Amino acid sequence: MIDQAAKCRALEALHQGAETFVIPNPWDAGSARLLQGLGFKALATTSSGFAFTHGLTDGAVSLEDKLDHCAGMARATDIPISVDFEDGFATSTKEMIENLSRLVETGVAGCSIEDYCRETKTLYDAQEAADRVQAAAEYVRSLDMPFQLVARAEVMLRSDTPLETAIERLVAYEKAGAHVLFAPGLTRLDEIRTLRSAVELPLNVLASFFRGVTVAEFAEVGACRVSLGGMLTWAIARPLVEASKEMLEQGTFDWMQAALSGAEVRALLSK
Repeated sequence: MIDQAAKCRALEALHQGAETFVIPNPWDAGSARLLQGLGFKALATTSSGFAFTHGLTDGAVSLEDKLDHCAGMARATDIPISVDFEDGFATSTKEMIENLSRLVETGVAGCSIEDYCRETKTLYDAQEAADRVQAAAEYVRSLDMPFQLVARAEVMLRSDTPLETAIERLVAYEKAGAHVLFAPGLTRLDEIRTLRSAVELPLNVLASFFRGVTVAEFAEVGACRVSLGGMLTWAIARPLVEASKEMLEQGTFDWMQAALSGAEVRALLSK
């Protein structure tokens, strides 16, 4: 088992490297092990996908459930995991840091902190959001390992806001000490290029907003890492729905022909 510090260093190296990489989002320990077995170098959690496993909607999972989930994912894998930690599950900066310290104890290698408040369902004020990123950055830099902090600007995802506003926030988060920047809601490659010209830190992009775009094209406009959000979860949900409909409506089991064998799954889990 690779220790946490080594996982942090591995994620840091990916962020500082020249190659754009895909960081897929498993929804549980089993899917994380499968993705590791297939050869991915790092993983990211999905809040919406994990909530689905509890029969909940995105944002409805408790802090305790999130921490248990992250600990299980970290134990199950030998590659770094970056956590979607929402707003730190706290409105006060002090409590956010306390929760962040508990997250670090789960063994993960990094996390994102966003500027959308779970409690009020509104965006944090720009200055307050930057102050929260700074506090988180100061905390992770006090650790004896390079735990990676991703700062998320949610303005384009949560409101009809121009790219310039997202850039202003990300520039502030860069100055506040984040390691990686992320603005979910970008939908065009030229938006990534514009953002890339305004900041120096590595950029995460959310591929689910860019249908038909390749990793090479993301790399060309300056993306560092490409995440998927809950899309793998929903991709798995489709064959489940289709298989269920076949059994209910036709009384047949033809869907089994496309299923992985137990041996194939065991082989991936053993890697």
